[in-house]
Amino acid sequence: MSQFLESINNPADLKKLKRENLPSLAEEIRQKLLEVISKTGGHLGSNLGIVELTLAMHYVFDSPVDKFVWDVGHQSYVHKLLTERKDRFDTLRQYEGLCGFSKREESIHDHWNVGHGGTSISAALAFAKARDLKKENNKVLAVIGDGSLTAGMAFEGLNHAGHLKPDMIVILNDNEMSISSNVGGMSAYLSQIMTGQVMTKFKKELDQMLLAIPGIGKEVSGYAHRLDEAVKGMFIPGRLFEDLGFRYIGPVDGHNTNLLIDTLSTVGELKGPTLVHVITRKGKGYEIAEEKADVWHGAKPFDIATGEFKKGKKAPPTYTNIFAETLIELAKGDEKIIGITAAMPDGTGMSKFGKVFPDRTFDVGMAEQHGVGFAGALSIEGFHPVIAIYSTFMQRAYDQIVHDIVGMNLPVTFAMDRAGIVGEDGATHQGLFDIAFMRTLPNMVVMAPKDENELRHMLKTSIYHPGPCSLRYPRGSGLGVEFDQEIKELEIGKGEVMKEGTDLAIIAFGSMVDSSMKTAVLLEEKGLSVAVINARFAKPIDKDLIKEYAKKTGCLVTTEEHSVQGGFGSAVLEALQDFNENIPLKVKCIGVPNIVVEHGALNLIKRDLKLDPEGMAETIYSFVSGEKKVTSHNKGSKSSFGNGNTNLEKNNKNPIIIREPING
Repeated sequence: MSQFLESINNPADLKKLKRENLPSLAEEIRQKLLEVISKTGGHLGSNLGIVELTLAMHYVFDSPVDKFVWDVGHQSYVHKLLTERKDRFDTLRQYEGLCGFSKREESIHDHWNVGHGGTSISAALAFAKARDLKKENNKVLAVIGDGSLTAGMAFEGLNHAGHLKPDMIVILNDNEMSISSNVGGMSAYLSQIMTGQVMTKFKKELDQMLLAIPGIGKEVSGYAHRLDEAVKGMFIPGRLFEDLGFRYIGPVDGHNTNLLIDTLSTVGELKGPTLVHVITRKGKGYEIAEEKADVWHGAKPFDIATGEFKKGKKAPPTYTNIFAETLIELAKGDEKIIGITAAMPDGTGMSKFGKVFPDRTFDVGMAEQHGVGFAGALSIEGFHPVIAIYSTFMQRAYDQIVHDIVGMNLPVTFAMDRAGIVGEDGATHQGLFDIAFMRTLPNMVVMAPKDENELRHMLKTSIYHPGPCSLRYPRGSGLGVEFDQEIKELEIGKGEVMKEGTDLAIIAFGSMVDSSMKTAVLLEEKGLSVAVINARFAKPIDKDLIKEYAKKTGCLVTTEEHSVQGGFGSAVLEALQDFNENIPLKVKCIGVPNIVVEHGALNLIKRDLKLDPEGMAETIYSFVSGEKKVTSHNKGSKSSFGNGNTNLEKNNKNPIIIREPING
């Protein structure tokens, strides 16, 4: 730790430094970011680029009294370092450590939980109006990136703020536009002159004087305002924001600490909504990241000296890669297949598709709603649109899915990557609700593959189904299974028996099939005969297969990597109530409880939720035997399931299962 950063624990400590020391502090912070993120992984490029801006904000304003609202939140690492979290910074994105996004529960300096883009301006506007209603006088700042500004919600917030005109500051962190020393410098200079305190006061007094001229004052004043707007329009690229009701300032060099401090100090004294356009460079200070900003947006652990990402154990290809390669393969034989994504071309694999079919690939930006509507209209024109969006971001387009797709029964494929537990990205990115919100919709087919080979078949099935299909698949590597030579269409609504058994049947959905097979092995070691069914479809569900194994075993257990409320297990329970005969039956639904699931390594989260094979085996064995569990499976403990004999095991080689009837 270096001389300046070591002495700073909170924003008050930062204000004790002289301005001339801030550039050195900025370099120390960049070094700290590299040291930690190279080990933990995380959003590197955006945080390297926002160092000076964050320093200037804390140097001028008084957090937490003055509220900083970060958009997306992955650009708040520097803010965390300066707000009493420096000593825990090496726990970033780690299990029970600091979150990779801003989080209210973590610090009084974080006012808004965020992982989805476009929300900061709306939240900041509300904070500003709440301040006014409470007759307080703190400042409110929203920091939004140029990528988030493509979100419709951001413009809705700008429009409303321009109408209400509260005192608030929106900082547009633009890290895609480079600064030209002449145009950018001149624009910043003119902006400072025209919006500075002296000039603002002069224009106000001049306006009052012109209005006082008998007969022609109002006309002359209007002409002066039009001249002012024309001059600014010639030099300052902010007319859009001014038309929305904001005072525009910029572009400002986001790596010039003195200029940033002077600008923010002036802006802090202005009344009404103000937008400050700051130009930063992604990856600033780490040349490797500067050259390939897209690659270093979200980085895996890496070697600082070489920039090479650290390789773990050799793993099978990811579901994302298999999706992309399969889509390319299918599109080579069908020119009607279209690829769409919403600002996540690399994350969804759509960038690979785009290299082969650039004319058939569309990145709509952070605009999921538009992307869904766009896909729907393309399908009407005879195309096969595949819109690849993370499960957590698909939530943003729910109205369009309902209104623009299922209402017209349009053949659109919703490829939902990162379905289930996502690990280090945490609460805002967990894909735990898509089964519930998709399966309630008329005409929608909901499916999930047991492995990457089945993903290939399901992708083709969904593309050529004459209606909307929801295809969910997890983050990370596949199981390493062999691929069938031919990609085939599956029969909609039909499950697959993976393993026979007579004492109970585990009906597993998607990624839980493999874990359920392993769970069955553990249960059979305890004397149970366990069937395992790959459900494949949550809608339409295979009622015949469910009924068959309800009769055969008298005990059903559903497993899913999704909220247990409203998910696949709920679909099975709904199917059971439709049976026209009484079946003595016990049913247990295993999934994610109704909680907010935080960040951490996937295996640790599954362990705590008892969604690993050992945890599920313990839960199921306790359920079928009617015994209370003997061992705990809490945080940090290893399950001792299978160690030692229970009374049930001693007295029954083939245990007697207590069955509770469900009336049809």
